[in-house]
Parts: sequence; structure tokens; C-alpha cells
Amino acid sequence: MSSADDPMHASVLPYIFDPSGGANQIRVREHNERLVLSLVRRHGALSKADIARRTGLSAQTVSVIMRALEKEGLLSRDEPVRGRVGQPSVPMRLNADAVFSFGVKIGRRSADLVLMDFVGGIRMKLRQIYPYPLPQDIMGFITAGIQDIESRMTETERERVAGVGIAAPFELWNWADEVGAPAGAMDVWRGFNLQTEVASRVPHAVYLQNDATSACGAELVFGVGAHYPDFVYLFIGSFIGGGIVLNSSIFVGRTGTAGALGPLPVRDRNGETRQLLDIASIFVLENLLRDRGIDPQPLWYSADDWIDFGEPLEIWIQDTAKALAQAIVAAASIIDFSAAVIDGGFPGWVRERVVRATIKAASDLDLQGVVMPEIIEGAVGTQARAIGGASLPIFARYLIDQNILFKEIDHAEGH
Repeated sequence: MSSADDPMHASVLPYIFDPSGGANQIRVREHNERLVLSLVRRHGALSKADIARRTGLSAQTVSVIMRALEKEGLLSRDEPVRGRVGQPSVPMRLNADAVFSFGVKIGRRSADLVLMDFVGGIRMKLRQIYPYPLPQDIMGFITAGIQDIESRMTETERERVAGVGIAAPFELWNWADEVGAPAGAMDVWRGFNLQTEVASRVPHAVYLQNDATSACGAELVFGVGAHYPDFVYLFIGSFIGGGIVLNSSIFVGRTGTAGALGPLPVRDRNGETRQLLDIASIFVLENLLRDRGIDPQPLWYSADDWIDFGEPLEIWIQDTAKALAQAIVAAASIIDFSAAVIDGGFPGWVRERVVRATIKAASDLDLQGVVMPEIIEGAVGTQARAIGGASLPIFARYLIDQNILFKEIDHAEGH
């Protein structure tokens, strides 16, 4: 593939490769290489004949492309598959060790840094917790964390780092009161260009995306996206956020905020109208615990290792589920999603309880005229935001936007 440096964008929308421009041989070859890699990634492993059939490219062209990608180490061979007649086919898959990427999740209570391989595996991760995020602390965590992780990588592995992808809430200074930050403390984020500041301190290309959109992208690429072409996505972090997937591609809308479900109006247990984020966010559980004299810090030490807090946790789950059910019905009234996917910064057993309670709460609502989506658990889990961030450099350099990918497939198969 082309070794040209990738530009850093002020904001990188999900997984975009722009095929516009002059159709010279280099651009066509790079596009076809990205197409092959994207198809192999999507299906796990494909033979040359599979790729030729799916893309409409000639067998000779596919053979040349795959030999080049194998020589570069981006593809590796599986065991031959023998059929009844002819030569055995040799499936090819992405080489997990070929490319690495750093993913950063910045939350209002914690930050995560992960090193992800070419197929979405997390190789190393670091976490920092804090009362509320401040730029100097975040910058120190990112720069020191990358140095720490790279010190444990081989020289060859360091040379294969595609970049740094940051998943962070837009307007971090908002809702400072809800997380208990002193008045004005979070205003330091106003005018602070996170992407530019990180790029000035690390030797890699840096990409930035909204945290909930990143989580949604991770679910699309590495989770349930292969089975559900349209879904509404809800990720419960310190503040709940979300995303919308249409035709197997994230829909971000005119301003990039489509699917930001936190402000959606819902009714609480008293019948009063409130924003979804004021009910179905982890900071609400934090306050419930604190009001009962229970230390809420374990919520942030490790998202995978919560303890069962008993009654306050159950109260929060039931309130959250009722609010989520209303949000899902509202979304389904506009678009007939095939699924509503729920995930969050908590262990799988909490996610399972939230989803089960949401299904029950939805059945208690008036659903006349509404085609309800299947309400399911997310498959990516607690690191969805960091994984989505880490995906940005990999897609920017090696893969193809989902919309372009499906257009290629549909055209080749005559749909």
C-alpha cells in the first residue's frame, strides 16, 4: 500500500476513505487494496476466488493484489481448503501483528489507553481515574502511557503503529455540576484543541472522534454489525450517549451529533419529564451510592470488576431500563431499526440485567403502531470507546468506509 503520510483531521468521521479525484493507477490500486483488506476483515477469511466474486475484479487482478498484501505482511495464509474438484483454495486473513494502533478514551471519571492490533485485539491497556478531567492530567496520561507501552514493544512493532485515535465527549465542560467539579474548573477545556495538543507530543498521526460515536463504530465493526444493518446504539458511561447505524454505516447527521441520545426527553418514576442522561447514566448510580453512605469509587477502578451494590444498583437498573425503553420506542417510531443495542462501562452481568429489565419495561408501554426492534446486548463491552478510537487510524490508512464497501459489493453482485 502507499506509504504516504496520512493527514490529521480536525475531526474524523467514522472510517472514511475518499475515493474522489483522478483515477490514476496508484489511486485505483490503493482503492482495490483497501477493498480487499476490508472484505477480508469483514468475513474473517476469504480465498482469491471469493474476493473476485464479491468485488467483480478479475482473478488475475485479485491474485496480484493479494500477493502484494501478503508480501507486505498485511495478509496471512490459512490452511488450504480442499473441495471435490480442482485445486484447493487458500483462505487469506488479516495478519493481527501487521498493524497496531493506540486508542484513547477520555471520560468524565476515567481515561483508558489501549494498544490494539489489526483485527481488534487489545494487546495492552492502561487506566487512570480522577474526580473530573483536566487537560494537563489527560495530556500527561496519554504521553506517558504511550511511552510506557512502546517501551514494552519491539522495534518492529513500534514501526507498525498506524496512529492514535482519541474518543472524547464533545464539550467536556458541560454537565460539570453533575460530576461534582468545582465551579469553572472545567472551563479550561473551552478552546483547548485536544487533537493538536496530543499531536504535538507524540510521533504519530492523531485522530479525534466523539466517544459515543466511537463506541458505536466499534460495535458496528467488531460486534453485532455483521448481523444487524440498522440499529440504534446506547452506551451507558458516566453520561449515556449513543449512535445510529443505517445500511451498515454510522449516520452522524448534518452536525455530527445524530444519535446523541442523552438529551432525549423521557419520564422518570414520578411521571416528570427529564433528559435520558439524568436517569440512565452511571453518575446517577454514583450519587445513589453516596447518598447511602457507600463508597462509589469501585465504579471507576475497573469497569469489568464491579461488585453487586444490592438495592441501590437494582433501583438504578430499573429506572435506567424504564428510561431506555421509552428512548427505544421513540427511536423506533422514526426509523424501523432491526435492533437496539445496549452496552456500557460495566461488567457483562450488569449489562445482562439492564437489557433484561429494558425488554420487560418496553413490553409495559403502549406499542400500538410501533415495530419494535430486537433489544440486545452489545458485543464489544467496556472498552468500546477506546476500541472505536483505535480503529480510526487503521481505517484511515488501510480500510474502506462501510458505505463504499457495500456499494462495491452490491454493484459486483448485480443488486
